[in-house]
Amino acid sequence: MRVIGTVGMPGSGKGEAARLARERGIPVITMGDVIRQECRDRGLDPAEHHGEIAQALRDEDGPLAIAKRSLPLIREAVEEHDTVLVDGLRSDDEVECFEEAFGEEFTLVAITAPFEVRAERIDARGRDNTAAETLRERDDRELGFGMGRAIEAADVEIENTESLAAFRQRITEVLE
Repeated sequence: MRVIGTVGMPGSGKGEAARLARERGIPVITMGDVIRQECRDRGLDPAEHHGEIAQALRDEDGPLAIAKRSLPLIREAVEEHDTVLVDGLRSDDEVECFEEAFGEEFTLVAITAPFEVRAERIDARGRDNTAAETLRERDDRELGFGMGRAIEAADVEIENTESLAAFRQRITEVLE
């Protein structure tokens, strides 16, 4: 059993890493999906309220609210698969939670890219509600959750500034 977690600022490439894992038949548990589902459960549009609900969950249930909601999904996936990718850890508290749950079977991968590169990617994908929240505001919110400390705690760091092929090769190496 291996549980691989990804951490990185918005637009760094976590989604591409998850896409590659899925292509290889590795199940992906996306922590953001927990938040999107909570938005829908509260009758809110995830595109407009994602950050607000992420904060609300943490305010209501503590810093591990999203990690704890993800653990049963991860445990279910590892029952049937050797490797599982957990997409989008946001804090050092979440890292500690998964380290406790999975011990040495947990590997944290930080995916990094400069602000300007990430901003271009987010503009190009056109699905983020940048009118409601700028990238700098998103970065500040994520850093407020403890993402900077989580990135520093990573076992592996992949700087995603080269070609897509080069990035995919680095992710493949980690997945194998």
